[in-house]
Amino acid sequence: MADANPSTATAAEEAKPDAKTVQVLRDMANRLRIHSIRATCASSFGHPTSSSSAAEIMSVLFFHIMRYKQDDPENVDNDRFILSKRLSFVDVATGWLGQGLGAACGMAYTGKYFDKASYRVFCLMGDGESSEGSVWEALAFASHYNLDNLVAIFDVNRLGHSGALPLEHCIDVYQKRCEAFGWNTYVVDGRDVEALCQVFWQASQVRNKPSAVVAKTFKGRGIPSVEDVENWHGKPMPKERADAIIKLIESQIQTNKNPEPKPPIEDSPQINIVDIEMSSPPAYKVGEQIATRKACGLALAKLGHANDRVIVLDGDTKNSTFSDIFKREHPERFIECFIAEQNMVSVALGCATRGRTIAFASTFAAFLTRAFDQIRMGAISQININLIGSHCGVSVGEDGPSQMALEDLAMFRSVPNCTIFYPSDAISTEHAVFLAANTKGMCYIRTSRPETAVIYTPQESFVIGQAKVVRHSVNDKVTVIGAGVTVHEALAAAEDLSKQDISIRVIDLFTIKPLDVTTIISNAKAAGGRIITVEDHYPEGGIGEAVSAAVSMEPDILVHQLAVPGVPQSGKPSELLDMYGVSARHIIVAVKCILMS
Repeated sequence: MADANPSTATAAEEAKPDAKTVQVLRDMANRLRIHSIRATCASSFGHPTSSSSAAEIMSVLFFHIMRYKQDDPENVDNDRFILSKRLSFVDVATGWLGQGLGAACGMAYTGKYFDKASYRVFCLMGDGESSEGSVWEALAFASHYNLDNLVAIFDVNRLGHSGALPLEHCIDVYQKRCEAFGWNTYVVDGRDVEALCQVFWQASQVRNKPSAVVAKTFKGRGIPSVEDVENWHGKPMPKERADAIIKLIESQIQTNKNPEPKPPIEDSPQINIVDIEMSSPPAYKVGEQIATRKACGLALAKLGHANDRVIVLDGDTKNSTFSDIFKREHPERFIECFIAEQNMVSVALGCATRGRTIAFASTFAAFLTRAFDQIRMGAISQININLIGSHCGVSVGEDGPSQMALEDLAMFRSVPNCTIFYPSDAISTEHAVFLAANTKGMCYIRTSRPETAVIYTPQESFVIGQAKVVRHSVNDKVTVIGAGVTVHEALAAAEDLSKQDISIRVIDLFTIKPLDVTTIISNAKAAGGRIITVEDHYPEGGIGEAVSAAVSMEPDILVHQLAVPGVPQSGKPSELLDMYGVSARHIIVAVKCILMS
């Protein structure tokens, strides 16, 4: 009789392992419990009870189902694992829960549609975090895009941070909810190694649907007087009890084998995402009127031709952010995330992990505020991701204050190692996009709604952290510092003042972070030590405060700040800039007041 087909035999073994393999996996689960108890006792901090509920799940995943190289955890062909249920990470930090599944969606989308590779993505979630809305945003996304290479595991152990969860062990409710979102769903006893092997194998056979595994577990599993008992969350075992607990668990271990994971299928494409250059200079003429948001969309499309790993995500605002230009030219690399900004940022983070894509996510800048937790976790993960916020400030105009981002600079300035671009015209916008694509870490590009004049020539060069002195003379009495739309207000003010024999210097910051402190200080000293900052943003956390901090050790420099003072109303952009004190007229008044004093 001929030997069975090796792949068929392997599949059968994966679906229904023999008794010896089952025991090895049970023993590995108990070893994981012991490790968690010892580690948390040693540090006097940690979550042994949460770890214990998922021990069998982790054992089956890491030592029977997942394919990866143990000695090369960052290998691009390895299966991915996201530990969403705890405040730790493998590929991405997941913060205060609810964020892991969105990142897993990004990894799975990249694997299925960009890499077209065999690696699969597993996300272990706690039942407590399923109360987060971002989880359901991710569930809807995965179903919509048929991410059949994604498996979400719900560790339903009944207990949360401070007590019992609302659904406790109502497993059928979790199942119905997942099914309602279009997921292929299995219910399993999370303590049953053999059953777990079977459902994970079944999930691998499903096509065109993501799979959810709802596992009934018990917090503190295997620990006497702790299992399924409240008030043990985040508490190590008492040192006087730890040894006895460990001995009890060790007595259940029958083997000493350390199973080896299966190697990955090595079929991910070789890619290059570094040193991307413009194929040609920007094609704008000085004086041409174009909104920076549109210039950004055009620049993204141009960038997409320069490198085929550039992707763009949007939150159903593509016809306003102009990311639809990228979609028209590169439809296979555009991801519509709909009105779910938290998930959009998480998906972008997932797409960018392991250096698989150059990801840009765009929406109205005001809408990014709801994704701040995902943004800060992206910074902690040190993932290269680019966020674009359009429709900033009162210059949004008639759409009103709900659409006006007036706190976004403060938000992104607080993010560690985040580069903030605030271009003032189409030329500088195109440079900002290409610079962001080549920059490590998180980048934020702030774009504006109104059309503004091109002020730079196509040959102008831009560097991160270098401002532009766009108007100057030896007779300058004041330095006016702006960015974006306020650069144009400052230039208009300078023109009017020149007719009154008052010369002012105008600086376009280009990047708000890092700030060009050298240029600011040297030009301020050359113009009498007087600075006026003007910004389409609230005063708190904006350009004025950044400049004031930068010159705080310079005793002979005075900073006067012009910023939007309160909650604005709807109106025409020019009217609102004037009504809220950041127009050319207000700059002129401020210049005269400073000179008089």
